[in-house]
Amino acid sequence: MPDILVYGFMRDALLAALLVGLCAPLVGVFLVQRRMSLIGDGMGHVALSGVAIGVLTGTAPTATALALAVLAAVSIEVIRVKGRTNGDIALAVLFYGGIALGVVLIGKSSSATPANLTGYLFGSILTTTSSDLWGFAALTAAVLAVTSVLRPRFFAVANDEEYARASGMPVLALNVTLAVLTAVTVVVSMRVVGLLLISALMIIPNATAQVLGHSFASAVRWAVVMGLVASVGGVVTSFYVGTTSGGTIVLLAIAVFVVVSGVHRLVDRRRLEAHSRAEGHDHEHGPGCGHPAVLHGAHVDYLHDGHLHAPHGSHYDEHATAGDQ
Repeated sequence: MPDILVYGFMRDALLAALLVGLCAPLVGVFLVQRRMSLIGDGMGHVALSGVAIGVLTGTAPTATALALAVLAAVSIEVIRVKGRTNGDIALAVLFYGGIALGVVLIGKSSSATPANLTGYLFGSILTTTSSDLWGFAALTAAVLAVTSVLRPRFFAVANDEEYARASGMPVLALNVTLAVLTAVTVVVSMRVVGLLLISALMIIPNATAQVLGHSFASAVRWAVVMGLVASVGGVVTSFYVGTTSGGTIVLLAIAVFVVVSGVHRLVDRRRLEAHSRAEGHDHEHGPGCGHPAVLHGAHVDYLHDGHLHAPHGSHYDEHATAGDQ
């Protein structure tokens, strides 16, 4: 089995995956709160037009994709706030107009090939270069800095936009900033995940984090961890299996979500069954009841059928199993 770090393109791909895994979930958490999970897809379609302009004019596709995606991000927020059309229609125009323009422009280019187009659409570990990494690193640093500083304000606006506006927060400016961060994240991710799949890496790790986290802060941390696992693990898997990196990353993220959700559901079911048994038995615990007494903080538990029971009024609550002590 070859050592992937021997290859320069794999070192570049893994570093790019680290950058993507860091920034995508941090932006996606606020999109999930605002119920705008698909906006990343819209930005990806517009970025395809930017890539096509770059290929057609012989300029850097990353720069033209970033410029067009940021312009679209600002436009859609302004249109949504001004009330000329609702968010769904604006997003639909963004989707179809962006990809249609990209297809037309790429068709006019003699240097565009199906292989490099597929790399932009679905990700490819061969498309990330060392020169790209410097730009991606700068963009990722900007995303991390802005989300760290503005996270409380982003959370307030996403949670209750009307209350945030009544409190004097610059809601439009914050929404535009978040949209721009989404556009930047799409461009950072397009080499590894692909323009058509980046939205999944923004959303699915956050869905997994909502199962694992018990607060907003812990959910954000879990989302970043899940994003890193999916992005880095997907790139490594795609190298050994010979698949496109974007699809492999998304499938791995979905697999982790399914496993975590299933395990969490089983754990909850076991806890509920154990608690029902603890409350349902008719035996009355107390001194001389015949079951071992175990000191547990400021009260006494009684060991019964491998479980520790504590009397609470007219019923018993299970505090832990014997194996936890």
